[in-house]
Amino acid sequence: MTAARSHDGPGPLRRAGRATGHALRAPFTGAARGIRRATHAHGAGESGLGKLIELHAVNGAGDVMITVALASTVFFSVPTDEARGRVALYLAITMAPFTLLAPVIGPLLDRLPHGRRAAMAGAMLARALLAITMSGAVATGGLELYPAALGVLVSSKAYGVVRSAVVPRLLPPRFSLVKANSRVTLAGLLATGVAAPIGAGLQTIGPPWPLYGACAIFVAGTFLAFTLPPKVDSAKGERRARLIVPHHGDATPRPAPGRGSTRAGLRKRGNGEKPARERPPGLRSVGGSVLHGLQANAAHRALSGFLIFFLAFLLREHPLAGQSAAVSLGIVGVAAGAGNACGTAVGSWLRARGPEVIIATVLGLALSVAVLAAVFFSTVLVAALGAVAGFTQALSKLSLDAMIQRDVPEEVRTSAFARSETLLQMAWVVGGAIGIVLPLNAVLGMSVAAGILALGAATSVRGLLGAARRGTPHPRVA
Repeated sequence: MTAARSHDGPGPLRRAGRATGHALRAPFTGAARGIRRATHAHGAGESGLGKLIELHAVNGAGDVMITVALASTVFFSVPTDEARGRVALYLAITMAPFTLLAPVIGPLLDRLPHGRRAAMAGAMLARALLAITMSGAVATGGLELYPAALGVLVSSKAYGVVRSAVVPRLLPPRFSLVKANSRVTLAGLLATGVAAPIGAGLQTIGPPWPLYGACAIFVAGTFLAFTLPPKVDSAKGERRARLIVPHHGDATPRPAPGRGSTRAGLRKRGNGEKPARERPPGLRSVGGSVLHGLQANAAHRALSGFLIFFLAFLLREHPLAGQSAAVSLGIVGVAAGAGNACGTAVGSWLRARGPEVIIATVLGLALSVAVLAAVFFSTVLVAALGAVAGFTQALSKLSLDAMIQRDVPEEVRTSAFARSETLLQMAWVVGGAIGIVLPLNAVLGMSVAAGILALGAATSVRGLLGAARRGTPHPRVA
């Protein structure tokens, strides 16, 4: 009987152990399966878009970990005056060189059409190594921190340019580019929201720990980039785009050079004439709608950079009524994030309906709220401006994507995404620089914010509404 009891005893223990292990794993495996179902829904899994959505979530989580580490060192750990000097130094050492490097990113990546997976993996791996490099200097805030931060910034923007160029290659059937970009962007926002408090928790252990977390995330992203389908590296039918303003106000799309121009060259050769050298098609072949959309989006992106830096210092020195500096920053940050998520969701719902009108409308909305915040500065209006800025930036960018998809010939569409993203990143840098040098006066700051949007409206709204009234014809694609 003793032998029988000893024989039967381990069975229940093993079953209990397996049940306990299953119970502990269930929340994580269930969440993983739920995330996979969401990212791979509606054909995104078969096309490869689901993999890109997951990769962008990893990218957002890693970037916010580095942001937490840098913000704690450069901004929160020192008095306001010293923090302003540190951030100014950060802008001078990282942003100023970036304004020189940014115009090179798009054309350089255009020359790597067959290595996009490797380019995204390289951007991830570079940030993993730079995070480890920064971990030794983040506690002291030494000058060696800033060159590494510049490398992180350039790698992050290079990833963003390649990601924008890859999306058109991974569209599922009956999927608009607006909907695809909405899913990718929303995944990044959700991952950022999850990773930010984790990074803050790691910061309480020690200043290097968020960077260790970022390193682990980016290493995972390096391997995930190579799981994208091989068609990401295909450049069949693509050519490079040039951002050229239409001549003499001509907004009528012209046929992109293709087989017709090649046949004309052959006819010239047959007649003994030297064939004309075929030039790469430029965006003037699709009229001014895309360029006006870029101008409006540049105003939104400049506003974003301006508000991030200006409000960070303003609210730290002069918190919102009845609130601490940390709570004030949290209110504006949450409002901006919620607005961005809502704009992404609305953009997916609107699909590609009237993108010119949408861009003009949201630009007017943001300008109206900025003017109200300048005239009647208050807690509610500052939070409203943050929310509206996030909402309008997301919706305007998705509408610009729809215009590029609609108006730019497929053979240059990928390159057009790379060039436009680079220009928008430069606008963010300019807005951030204005925010850091401006005196900490609330009315002045909100007036400058309104001025940025007014400049964007003056240069773009008339052209956008004119294009919407005419109705932009579809370009012929060879």
